[in-house]
Amino acid sequence: MEKYFITGIGTEVGKTIVSAVVTEALQADYWKPIQAGDLDLSDTHKVKGLVSNSKTVFHPNSFALKTPMSPHGAAEIDGVEISSENIQPPQTSNDLVIEGAGGLLVPVSDKETIADLIQPDHKVIVVSRHYLGSINHTLLTIEALKNRNLNCIGIIFNGNENKSTEDIIQKMTGLPVLLRINEEKEFNKENVKSYAEKLRTSLKK
Repeated sequence: MEKYFITGIGTEVGKTIVSAVVTEALQADYWKPIQAGDLDLSDTHKVKGLVSNSKTVFHPNSFALKTPMSPHGAAEIDGVEISSENIQPPQTSNDLVIEGAGGLLVPVSDKETIADLIQPDHKVIVVSRHYLGSINHTLLTIEALKNRNLNCIGIIFNGNENKSTEDIIQKMTGLPVLLRINEEKEFNKENVKSYAEKLRTSLKK
């Protein structure tokens, strides 16, 4: 069974939507190790509301922090210490989608970042969204993954097409673009399922 780690080039780039699409495409289990803030409408709640299949199991957070900020700061407020050693993946015989928090180098403590939660056997998908500076952020994220010998299998662009940006990122990284998710008035089970069908072939290669 495969484990897919969803990371982004920053905050609010669409990791949760992408996580829902990948989860639906594979009928995989879903797990967000660290949730900071929005505990009543967490990313797990959001993905659960977007996934149609009945096979997916939603596993509880290892850390559910009260404050919507960087995990290291939210953990300090809650009086807990996050360590990658204390974050054990759930037991499952299904594929597993793991959603990170913020960008790749967001601190989870004064010693570790989100990147330290990614294991060598994880298939990493980078979520990129177009804005001024996003090329730099995307290339930095992918370079950091490569420097850590982590297995990045491709990029998903969230937002309407920007051909110039996408072309240069693809040329400079050599990574495939697995999918583009267009701007939608809202995301629901129907359009998530449609994107999942487009993505399924790319993920099973």
